[in-house]
Amino acid sequence: MPSVLELTLILLASGVAGVVIFRYFGLPPILGYLAIGVLIGPNALGLASDSATVKYLAEFGVVFLMFSIGLEFNLHKLRSMRNIVFGLGGSQVILTMVLAVPASLLMNWIYPISWQAAIALGGALAMSSTAIVTKLISDRAELETEHGRNVVGILLFQDLAVVFLLILLPSLGKNPKDLFVALTAASIKITVALTLIFFIGQSLMSRWFRLVAKLRSQELFMLNLLLIVLGMAGLTEHFGLSLALGAFLAGMLISETPYRHQVEEDVKPFRDVLLGLFFITIGMLLDFSVIREQWMLVVALLIGPLIFKFGLIALLSKAFGSSTGISIRTGLCLAQAGEFGFVLLTQIDGLDLIDPTLSQAVLAAMLLSMFCAPFLVEYSDRIAMRFSSNEWLLQSLALTRVAAKSVRNENHVIICGFGRSGQSLARMLDQEKIPYIALDLDPDRVKEAAAAGDNVVYGDASRENYLVAAGLSRAKTVVITYADTAASLRVLRQVEHLRPGMTVLVRTKDDADIAKLQAAGATEVVPELIEGSLMIASHVLLIMGVPMRKVVRRITTAREERYSLLRGYFRGASDDDFGSNESWRLHSITLLPNSQAVGKTLSDLHLENEGVSVQAVRRKGRNADYSKLALAPDLLLQANDILVISGNPEAIDLAEAKLL
Repeated sequence: MPSVLELTLILLASGVAGVVIFRYFGLPPILGYLAIGVLIGPNALGLASDSATVKYLAEFGVVFLMFSIGLEFNLHKLRSMRNIVFGLGGSQVILTMVLAVPASLLMNWIYPISWQAAIALGGALAMSSTAIVTKLISDRAELETEHGRNVVGILLFQDLAVVFLLILLPSLGKNPKDLFVALTAASIKITVALTLIFFIGQSLMSRWFRLVAKLRSQELFMLNLLLIVLGMAGLTEHFGLSLALGAFLAGMLISETPYRHQVEEDVKPFRDVLLGLFFITIGMLLDFSVIREQWMLVVALLIGPLIFKFGLIALLSKAFGSSTGISIRTGLCLAQAGEFGFVLLTQIDGLDLIDPTLSQAVLAAMLLSMFCAPFLVEYSDRIAMRFSSNEWLLQSLALTRVAAKSVRNENHVIICGFGRSGQSLARMLDQEKIPYIALDLDPDRVKEAAAAGDNVVYGDASRENYLVAAGLSRAKTVVITYADTAASLRVLRQVEHLRPGMTVLVRTKDDADIAKLQAAGATEVVPELIEGSLMIASHVLLIMGVPMRKVVRRITTAREERYSLLRGYFRGASDDDFGSNESWRLHSITLLPNSQAVGKTLSDLHLENEGVSVQAVRRKGRNADYSKLALAPDLLLQANDILVISGNPEAIDLAEAKLL
């Protein structure tokens, strides 16, 4: 039996190895965690045991994940989703349990199952994996899509239903009066808990965070955050609800405060590490001996519930007004088993409601279905297109709307994401009469902004067809305003595939992922923290009496050093006193027929040895217009070509002499 330190090291080392291997093959990291859990678990190599300590730590992974999701869903949004949560979610849980009774009759020839056991298994079957699904659709930037809202709404009701199921299962063998009393007590607990949280907690949360922030202690802010998250989770657990539900409600309350973005950044390290640990512990539960001995039963319990659950959720989504394509996507996202299903299955075992062998087969099938979840989500779009007769039409209409907005645009800007940054950029472009089209996945935001006259349409910028419809081939530049690096990388890959060398500007929160984004094709990456620090510095210099012209020069120099596109300026007669001899400048040189550079390639000139770089080469065409050539080492220079070079004045003079 390994010590706590040894067990921790085993989990960390195996987790790193699993993520590296699965990332290398382009597979979701969640599968890496699950596979490593199976490999090192007590039923395989036996390197680690699923001890109570590990399980409890792993549960906090789900807690912090639900807290992060709660930050994205404020109270107004939850109220607007009440039909999805209580209507669609409630119908899914209730119908799954009701239909489980006749379905269990089909298994009586293998294992006798009572109606009480059928209801209990139906409750476990009704659960889907909150941790896996929300992580997957969050990584795909689909939380705000229609099927994303359906998924989150159903998952929320499933979390609420867990408390009823945990009380219902022990009461199945009792008389109806005891069952009624137990469920009434559960309803009272839920009502009291939600009342305390929403009506009292909401007013206290903003005041408390404002008080903590005034003390200007990062350590205190972090401790307060952990106290709020874990305290709210503990409060809901005390009332008989799940830890994850309490964390979600805490996130919703904090989302109403001005400190939401800071909180979101602070909680990320805890969430990602503990969530990985949770998936490893789930993988540890799989026993290969059960699969080997009962493989036919396991396969039946895997395929049957997957198809049944997918079909039921898809039909219910359709009944609640979703299109066929959205319904298929919702069903595929929620077809797998969930972590709370394991909790219910453990209680079913303790009550001796089903045969232990059948219980192990159900457990194995549930785990295998969770392995299927990333693939079902990944290919949900293709499956929806394949089996939905009107999905192509709906997609075509959406693409037509995008194309109609951009068809008259030439040399326009494509804005990916219409949040605060995207909207600020759009207003400035409007003032300068520069055409643009914005793509965003929040239907409410798109509806309101479009009604106000903004040129924004609903569309996923990470998909090839939407970029084509937005006029990527005619666009001057693409601006990605997402705060999430993973979402930005998906767009960059599509842009680089469709139009290599396209000018792409990417917004990011800090400079941690600059190299990764530039390697993916970003022309320039603008970190908010650096720009914020430059603005603060400029204000401080002005307050301290530094002349405006000198402040502008300082900020310009700082930006030139940071951003290559802003590096340099064309010197004019009035710029003699603007900068020193060290200022980085731009200079245009026209090659004469007898210039030494004519007939040579850029690589032959070795201009980098002179301390300058070539920014552009322009050449006169048949219609006497100059066009910009693609820079390449083997580009052969001709007479009358115009070279735009950058460097300090001394280096530019030396380079010009060398060229001419």
